[in-house]
Amino acid sequence: MAILWFWIVAVMITAYVVLDGFDLGAGIVHLFIGKTDEERRKIIRAIGPVWDGNEVWLLAAGGTLYFAYPLLYASSFSGFYLPLMMVLWLLMARAIGIEFRAHINEPVWKALFDFSFAAASILLAIFYGAALGNVIRGVPLNAEGYFFLPLWTNWRVSAQPGILDWYTVLSGVVALVALAIHGATYIAVKTEAELQWRARRCSILLWPVLLVVTLLSLWGTLTIRPEWLTNYKAFPVAFAIPVLVLASIVAIPYFTKRGDDKKAFLASSAYLVFMLVGGVFAVFPNVLPASTGAQFNLTIANTATTPYAMKVGLVWWSIGMVLALGYFVFVYRMFRGKVNLDDAGYGH
Repeated sequence: MAILWFWIVAVMITAYVVLDGFDLGAGIVHLFIGKTDEERRKIIRAIGPVWDGNEVWLLAAGGTLYFAYPLLYASSFSGFYLPLMMVLWLLMARAIGIEFRAHINEPVWKALFDFSFAAASILLAIFYGAALGNVIRGVPLNAEGYFFLPLWTNWRVSAQPGILDWYTVLSGVVALVALAIHGATYIAVKTEAELQWRARRCSILLWPVLLVVTLLSLWGTLTIRPEWLTNYKAFPVAFAIPVLVLASIVAIPYFTKRGDDKKAFLASSAYLVFMLVGGVFAVFPNVLPASTGAQFNLTIANTATTPYAMKVGLVWWSIGMVLALGYFVFVYRMFRGKVNLDDAGYGH
């Protein structure tokens, strides 16, 4: 059951990254590809019906950690207290930028809300990438399973690192570029004419950067954590994962240049999925590695709740997932197609 819940949490986090990722990506690029007020309204309408629903996956993943791996929840939420508070404020700033823009018809306020939407999206992408980098790199856990991280120290990877160092910043840059492309491909799917062309161009211009930073992150990971290859060596078929990552990167401009925006968006989604799967597979069975020594690692064995709680939780989780998936299918089908500005609210 502990292994099952490990992969359930991984799937929920992956769903959040893919779904809310294009919302964040739309925010990252909307000031660059949306040149007029009308175009920026179209970008916001493209994500308007779904952006807040997509964030449910983040809340659900946090709630799942609470009962499935209580020690991991307690350790990570206390150790990452500072960045979590920053993420919370950024989520609020992003929501304000999306929602308030439609209610105050003044150029100055619209510019402020556009900036809030863009800046919060950029910083959230960087913070999420840095958070994953912290998990891969490891945190200074003690014998009780707790830790504290300053925002930064000397920018080096060591036994007592900060939240930000060269590796976690690199991870943040990977996330920023990947989500910018993800958002651009989604906007290309949902829009037409000049705005669609700019979204495609943004994706094509950024993909070489994504390729470079992805290779650099792979080098960085193997440099600071060569032991993460152990699972790959034990199961050589898993080496297909980095191959699929590379294939998905190549597929993004391939389909974009041919005007097949849906396949380009699926290729971008595949990149995010395979990157996360590759990282999760590497660290398994650890859920939070320690930079202070492998003996302090938090694993699925020493952080899991009781088998009975996991069995009962699986029943209620299954019911909740059926309802959630039904809702998402309904919403995405209802708002499929290109966006327009003819209807009130978030109409398509």
